[in-house]
Amino acid sequence: MRIKLKKVCEAMNFEVVAGESGLDRFVTEDMLNRPGMEFAGFYDYHEPRRIQLIGSKEATFLSTRNEEEIKERVTYLFDQDPPAFVFSKNVVVPEIFITLGNKRNIPVFKSDLRTTPLSSKLYGYLQERLAERISVHGVLLDIGGTGTLITGKSGIGKSETALELIKRGHQLVSDDRVDIFQKDVGFLVGQAPKILSRFMEIRGIGIVDVVQMFGAGAFRENKRIRLVVELEKWDSNKYYDRLGLETQKVKFFDTEITKIIIPVLPGRNVSLLVESAALNEKLKNLGYFGAMEFTKAVNELAKGNGVEEDE
Repeated sequence: MRIKLKKVCEAMNFEVVAGESGLDRFVTEDMLNRPGMEFAGFYDYHEPRRIQLIGSKEATFLSTRNEEEIKERVTYLFDQDPPAFVFSKNVVVPEIFITLGNKRNIPVFKSDLRTTPLSSKLYGYLQERLAERISVHGVLLDIGGTGTLITGKSGIGKSETALELIKRGHQLVSDDRVDIFQKDVGFLVGQAPKILSRFMEIRGIGIVDVVQMFGAGAFRENKRIRLVVELEKWDSNKYYDRLGLETQKVKFFDTEITKIIIPVLPGRNVSLLVESAALNEKLKNLGYFGAMEFTKAVNELAKGNGVEEDE
């Protein structure tokens, strides 16, 4: 994965101080490098493929060096051909960076953020944009705060179910194709491809814009995925879990998330079932497992410790 520096600059609201002709260069690393040790003359373990972030500490230390050392060490950094240099809010960009940036076509940016928030925001942005992605056929919604990925064979009714859920006040993230990336182990995020953002395909109707139909609150750009709901045609010969004690998992990258299967049958309100599944998963994440509580109550009753009805 890679991203143009021009897009990074726009997203982070950077000021281009030098090297504007290099904005079409690409970034391929999400990590950042703070070249304090390099300014001290220690070049081992230097990471030239990373954006070079210079905060107050690095800039102050560099200013204590003599002119010859500054020229040598800054020139070394430019010789390694990094993607760009970024200076935080309170740092005055030294003239040598401007000169070499324009000469080498390496962008030099200035941020309006202080070093720590700048580092956090820039790393988070690069991590999200450069993360490996997989595409899944399905619909992703935010149902009561639970990112729910609805999957199933074509024609099973995924989009129609999603449309009913949006009408109920839940939010669409992506229809038909969901791009998934792993932000951290255990943390999956889904979003729509740019061209499909806000749109749904409903058989017999065509393409609809959910924002125009239901308002801006009907759509969100991305959502953490916590549940996969697979819709399938009812099979009378297949066993379906009735208590909800059996837990299935599906794995994306290094992360496993809960998966449930909902059989589709004429007369069943599928959107209501999906909504209930999402809200039930939310309760589980909060520490309440309804099926387990019911089982405990039945076991206590069987032992003679429970009360069947109020007296």
